[in-house]
Amino acid sequence: MNASEIRSITVIGAGTMGHGIAHVAAIAGATVQLYDAVAGAAAAGIEKIAKNLAKGVELGKISAADREAALGRIRAFDELAAACAGADCVIEAVPERIELKREIFRAVDQAAPAHALLATNTSSLPIAEIAASVRAPGRLVGMHFFNPVHVMKLVEVVRHASADPASIAAAVGLAERFGKTPITVSDAPGFASSRLGLVIGLEAMRMVEQGVASAADIDTAMKLGYGHPMGPLELTDLVGLDVRLGIAEYLAQAIGPAFTPPQTLRDKVAAGKLGKKSGEGYYRWSPDGKRVG
Repeated sequence: MNASEIRSITVIGAGTMGHGIAHVAAIAGATVQLYDAVAGAAAAGIEKIAKNLAKGVELGKISAADREAALGRIRAFDELAAACAGADCVIEAVPERIELKREIFRAVDQAAPAHALLATNTSSLPIAEIAASVRAPGRLVGMHFFNPVHVMKLVEVVRHASADPASIAAAVGLAERFGKTPITVSDAPGFASSRLGLVIGLEAMRMVEQGVASAADIDTAMKLGYGHPMGPLELTDLVGLDVRLGIAEYLAQAIGPAFTPPQTLRDKVAAGKLGKKSGEGYYRWSPDGKRVG
């Protein structure tokens, strides 16, 4: 299927990444079915989209009419089969647990039309293993979006060994329709961005652990010295410490000890200090998402 022919998009998972993907899909003109297994989560995701779109109107990035039109194209679903019926594309954005993703795609394989492009938003897990859960693995690819999705321009399109070239082309075209810049990478552990970004993030954590400098000063060094728009520790808070821990554990096993998580990261996750979403990580955050310390 050509990307221009994708009119109906189902997004599975209404959390940070899922509602962001639904946001950009609706702005691009697609009808969007936003599904989450937790009752009420999809509706809550749409409320977050509405707030982000309202901010876009306030900043002059979109018109009020475009905001209303985009919201009118999104529907919340609490049942997977109903959300996938008639979809031209299904994008999964659930937590980074491979068995969970495989289970979801087994269900999607039964519910979605045979022509639908299937994509997983995983940031590091092997696409080939996820694709093996559907009857036609070639139609499933990786589409790794970045947080916040409605702001960040990059999408990694990940090809595994049996991916259909037409599926890769459709995913690249869809990312472009969303106003993103796609890059195409092979199905290697951590792909390109997660592997590079995590090395910096883990070393920044070790530097805090060793007392080299404060989190704020390390982040300032990377922003002013290297031109990064956000420091590695603030980015960790935004992504979620639990998410970064899971990726680090996987890459340490797949690649080597350079990705071994620092003890401070394990301790913070164990204490429920997960970053912005919990109110505290390497920084403290207010309930409205602003950094307060």
